[in-house]
Amino acid sequence: MIPALFVFTYLAVVLYVGVFAFRRSGRNESAEDYFLASRSLGTAVFLLSLFGTNMTAFTILGSSGHAFSNGIVTFGLMASASALIIPVTLFSIGTRLWALGKRFGFMTPVQFFRDRWECGHIGTLIFVVQAALLVPYIIIGVMGGGSTLAAISGGWVPYWLGGALVALVVMGYVFFGGMRGTAWVNTLQTMLFLSFGTAALAVIGGGMGGFRQAAEEMLNSPATAPLLTRERVSPWFFLSYTFIPLSTIAFPHINIFCLTARRMQQFKPTVILYPLCLLAIWLPSVFLGVMANRAVTVPAIAAKLEARRTLAVQGQDLLPDRRVELRQAAAGDDVIVLLLNHYAPVWLAGLLGAGIMAAVMASDSQILALSTMFTEDIFAFYGGKERFGPAAQVHTGRVFVLGLTAVAYLIALQAPASIFELAVQYAFSGYSALFPLLVAALFWRGSTKWGALASAVWTACAVVTVALFQYVVPAPHSGPPTVVWTFFGAAALARTPGGTAVFGLMPVVPMVLISFLLMIVVSLLTRQPSKQTLQRYFSKVD
Repeated sequence: MIPALFVFTYLAVVLYVGVFAFRRSGRNESAEDYFLASRSLGTAVFLLSLFGTNMTAFTILGSSGHAFSNGIVTFGLMASASALIIPVTLFSIGTRLWALGKRFGFMTPVQFFRDRWECGHIGTLIFVVQAALLVPYIIIGVMGGGSTLAAISGGWVPYWLGGALVALVVMGYVFFGGMRGTAWVNTLQTMLFLSFGTAALAVIGGGMGGFRQAAEEMLNSPATAPLLTRERVSPWFFLSYTFIPLSTIAFPHINIFCLTARRMQQFKPTVILYPLCLLAIWLPSVFLGVMANRAVTVPAIAAKLEARRTLAVQGQDLLPDRRVELRQAAAGDDVIVLLLNHYAPVWLAGLLGAGIMAAVMASDSQILALSTMFTEDIFAFYGGKERFGPAAQVHTGRVFVLGLTAVAYLIALQAPASIFELAVQYAFSGYSALFPLLVAALFWRGSTKWGALASAVWTACAVVTVALFQYVVPAPHSGPPTVVWTFFGAAALARTPGGTAVFGLMPVVPMVLISFLLMIVVSLLTRQPSKQTLQRYFSKVD
């Protein structure tokens, strides 16, 4: 329990920072102050909080767990593409969002869409789609908190209790501190988990007798050698992962964070330093996940490897419940914590465990973003602010925080998927398909609300279809994918161990391309907004 006590202490510090230390507004706080910190975040806080809010449990636990099962290719799939695409989209799209938000007073992306396309209820539908796709991301935070505390305490803190503690702490400082408290907590957490990687590599590497020896042992073993190559992933499937980072700028919490900057110049250091920060956290997480395959002296990891071997040999002959049990036993979301517990001194394991928890708790921004969107796009838009006043709007946002956190916690208790799979297949893919809405609204004067409606409906239907397909068709445990439909001899639709493949590509590729196509075709067939609106957004002077 000693490492867990370090984490509990960290949770208490975070709660204090978020609720008390940086809560500067009084009783008459405005919605803009609570939800956007009065658009006054400084350069350092803006950079660290913007990066931290995008580095959730998916980054440390999800990436290491995926690397544990799939190898070093995990870094190429996500980190390499993200290091290029995310800074480019922040510079080209984030700065324009900031300028328009500053000029017209927008607080949410839906407010921008409604004004840009002169739409009302279509904006409500976009809100519903965005909210539904963001919930899996919030669930990931609860899952990561439960997994981390359960692993670092050696089972003394059960999964359900760990998830509840993280949910309560996050809910507490978001409820009281709003955007200002969330930004300062994210700044603290980012500094903490950025220092985690180097320390963890040094400690675990020394405990394992050096990574060179472990890597050579893996390379000499036929069972683990493929984990050090890309041979398990086809080139086309690998390429399709470049569509995933498009989701970052489409996330509502990233959009809203872009609006909190004090000046546009603050985006410049963010764009430059973002890839370096990403490298500092992704590289050690993926590398440790791969090296965990040689940590056979760690009982819990040895049990995971045995469960994986059983699935590979007997998977098709096992009962469905037994297969699900073995898949959960073989999951690697907690391997980094298990490595720390085994190779690091107790006090250091606790400190580094707090660093992991810092990344896990980044779901605070998603919760606040959904609260902001609900109060602005639903409560205020349909007359609640006018009837009950600005104070009621903030109170409504806080009540929404309570309800949303409770729902996410209950779902997390039943979530069977790994953190990596849950994020990539639903949250990331869905928001990548919504990327055309943002691009069209900002840069194409010919786009219309009906094109936006077509893209949003398509995105919702595509995500639901993928979810139903994966529920009906079980995934193979290893080996070649299960082909469901062929087209002129090519595997058009297949179920893979990690998800679904469409003509050898991830579903996100056709989702994004068809979303773009619908936006273009439907917009060309329907009427544009008024000249006055187009003049406001696309005048030559501006």
